[in-house]
Amino acid sequence: MTPAAKARTNKGVPKDVDAYIAAAPKAVQPMLSELRQVIRSAAPHAKEKISYGMPSYEHRGRLAYYAGYEGHVGLYGVAHVASANDASVTKYLESQSTLRFRVGQKLPVALIRKLIKARVTENEAKKR
Repeated sequence: MTPAAKARTNKGVPKDVDAYIAAAPKAVQPMLSELRQVIRSAAPHAKEKISYGMPSYEHRGRLAYYAGYEGHVGLYGVAHVASANDASVTKYLESQSTLRFRVGQKLPVALIRKLIKARVTENEAKKR
């Protein structure tokens, strides 16, 4: 069981994103911190919270979630905004809207930023 899972099991859901990152496996903590920074810079008005036991961002609806595991970081809810044939997305694609980044792999910051901005645009269009 990962430290993040133990933190949820033993003490309930982490109270905030800082606590979530601190409880995550050491190998993914830098990745989680970097992912957080990228999301916050791409969606500066998004509300950050813990939802479903993981960091979540909302701006006029859900933007994205992410989670850290022993061997990877998952980014959820964003891949659907890219073209199905976009090779920059498909190499990380785990399922229809889940991206997986392995420990030791550099995060594709420009891609993540592009996907988050596309989600912001998508949400803003729905709420007009």
